[in-house]
Amino acid sequence: MDEINSIVLRGIRIDEPIVTITDLLVSVLCFIYAYKIHKSGKKEKTFLYFKIYFFVMGIATMLGGLIGHAFLYAFNFYWKLPGWITSMISIMFVERAAIEHTRIWLKDSLVKIFGIINIIEFLTFLTLTVVTLNFFYVEFHSGYGLMFVVLSLEGFLFLKTKNIATKYLLAGVAFAALAAIFFMNKISPHQWFNYLSVSHVLMAVAATFFYQGAKRIDMSSAKNS
Repeated sequence: MDEINSIVLRGIRIDEPIVTITDLLVSVLCFIYAYKIHKSGKKEKTFLYFKIYFFVMGIATMLGGLIGHAFLYAFNFYWKLPGWITSMISIMFVERAAIEHTRIWLKDSLVKIFGIINIIEFLTFLTLTVVTLNFFYVEFHSGYGLMFVVLSLEGFLFLKTKNIATKYLLAGVAFAALAAIFFMNKISPHQWFNYLSVSHVLMAVAATFFYQGAKRIDMSSAKNS
């Protein structure tokens, strides 16, 4: 099922059309969620970071769909980098959103330490990606950010506070993990609706849960607001 499927519309060749459409689905949802958070008027850093996460992820999946799949034949390999880098930036900001969320329980000094580690981690994986041009580091950064940082911090908050926002965020992580399983194991239901398409649909579900969690966050009880 690794064969590239193509269609031609009005003389324009489009590779992997279903993969492209599902990528754009994630993009549209992320832009909508970024706009909704912006319109909410909430000023805390947690909401700012979630807004940036959704907006940048929207750009990343749009670039991935259009340049990484639909029209990759018209570009060279290096054009994959913008999508990869923006994806990494988005993951950094969802990590930072989770870190800021811990202010409802953790001390300011510990939150600052987590923030510094987050920057070092991002710069390390970004450097490895640019130097090696290996998508593995993009995948590893995403897995580390979601499955270790966000899962650990939100899991900790859930154990301590049982707040509803955290339940939605953890559900988002679960669907992101499921998307990763389909992607890494190349589980394809059909040649046209392949593992990439499945992972994109699951990413869309994950993004929806992340938004539902983000909009329910209450930072009024933050120890260091």
